[in-house]
Amino acid sequence: MKAKIAALGGDGIGPEVVAQAVRVLEATARLFDHEFTITPLDFGGVAIDAHGDGLPPHTLRGCLESDGVLLGAIGGPKWGPTAPVRPEPALLRLRSELGVYANLRPVKVLGALRDASVLKPEIVEGVDLLFVRELTGGIYFGRKQRSDDRATDECAYTVAEVERITRVAGRLASARRRRIVQIDKSNVLETSRLWREVSERVIKTEFPGVSIEHMFVDAAAMHLIRRPRDFDVLLTENLFGDILTDEAAMLAGSLGVLPSASLGEGRRGLYEPIHGSAPDIAGRGIANPCGTILSAALLLRHSLGLEAEAAAIEAAVEAAIAAGARTADIAATGGASVGTIAMGDAVLAQLRRR
Repeated sequence: MKAKIAALGGDGIGPEVVAQAVRVLEATARLFDHEFTITPLDFGGVAIDAHGDGLPPHTLRGCLESDGVLLGAIGGPKWGPTAPVRPEPALLRLRSELGVYANLRPVKVLGALRDASVLKPEIVEGVDLLFVRELTGGIYFGRKQRSDDRATDECAYTVAEVERITRVAGRLASARRRRIVQIDKSNVLETSRLWREVSERVIKTEFPGVSIEHMFVDAAAMHLIRRPRDFDVLLTENLFGDILTDEAAMLAGSLGVLPSASLGEGRRGLYEPIHGSAPDIAGRGIANPCGTILSAALLLRHSLGLEAEAAAIEAAVEAAIAAGARTADIAATGGASVGTIAMGDAVLAQLRRR
């Protein structure tokens, strides 16, 4: 297979972790006899510095011409609240231009990392859940107003927006344990009442073999810590999903090991680790590249249809960690740790064995 992949390193540790994912993609192409053209492109704060725009035209064009987009992270103190141009709007624009509205965040606790979680091993062992978060609607995209003594952020959803993200959850749940928990605050929010009604109708009429349960967001936050194994697919609107996915990341021990995929109607998607740019450790060579490497595996699975290749990368990451390769964020207390490149080396070694 021939494929074009856009690689957006971004800011902070982004370029460091993307470099390791690119190495893994290139090795996978050689091992499975594919031809991947991987093009690095400026995005985020570095693009603002170089081009005056976080998403310059040549970067957008390169993304739209690719089969999949791999992103590191954006932002940092240099482009904070007082900066004339900030990188975050560039990410919202990119998602809009790519047409990606479904954010998938799998959280699987690896056996070797069950002791790395802040929770007891018996609570997190066997956790394997998937968030399906609506990505382009809700309060982040609603009308905003500000006066001297008042601020307003509008949260709005349409029936069509809820229908399409529910169908994504339904399809994914059908291939898993066939259980969806839809998360809302329908006791007080009208948008949540819409979510509850529409998601119930779509699942019952279009996915009769899938069960759907509704849960208030505060209860979901509690149960993610109390009984995380009970969850399979969690369907959520934008704001609630943003918050709960970071909470769920702690089940796995570190933000550094978790990937994400943002998908639309076509095959092209946007793939990135769920962690931020971590400017405090940027340039020190200690960032964990596993979340980005696993995001590359999701790119192969969802955008290129290469399931065996994606599974090989995932198995290589798990085997490398089980064999003792740990960056500082997942190392045992007082235990040895490796740097970003060495972690990439360990994954590559396991991949070649397979």
